[in-house]
Amino acid sequence: MSLSLYESSVPVYERGLNAFLAILDKAEEHAQARKFDPNSYLAMRLSPDMWPLVRQVQGFCDHAKNSSFRLAAKDPPVKEDKETTVAELRARIQATLDMLKSIDVKAMEGAETREIVIPAGQNKLKLPGADYLLHFAMPNFYFHLTTAYDILRGSGVEIGKRSFMGAVPNLVRV
Repeated sequence: MSLSLYESSVPVYERGLNAFLAILDKAEEHAQARKFDPNSYLAMRLSPDMWPLVRQVQGFCDHAKNSSFRLAAKDPPVKEDKETTVAELRARIQATLDMLKSIDVKAMEGAETREIVIPAGQNKLKLPGADYLLHFAMPNFYFHLTTAYDILRGSGVEIGKRSFMGAVPNLVRV
């Protein structure tokens, strides 16, 4: 049995997005316990030349959504970047999960070799679907997801590897 691009992407994105929703819960608990506004996390960044948390979340949501739709030969829905609260970030993640549920498994069949064209500033890049997913979309998704996690972890939120990993499908303890 071969592994499809759908199986290699959409469930993986869903797992990461759901794990980050739980991380946001812990971030809010952390802020409340220390009596500060959890929305202050949104402007935090690892380094002055890196995006703040809000943009990292928008980034990983966009890579999950855009790549899934492109691989299904559909134009990705445009989501305006206007989140200013943790609640709005949570809604953005949930909206991304909802959009991923609308992807038809069959629409991704044959996407391995389908030419994917993506905007890159004033230019466009094109590459086969498998290369797009494995060498562009997934690395970008994980970069922004990891950076968002690191911002919160570096801010003292008590999260660890299990928080980042989320629920592992079909995991059986023996």
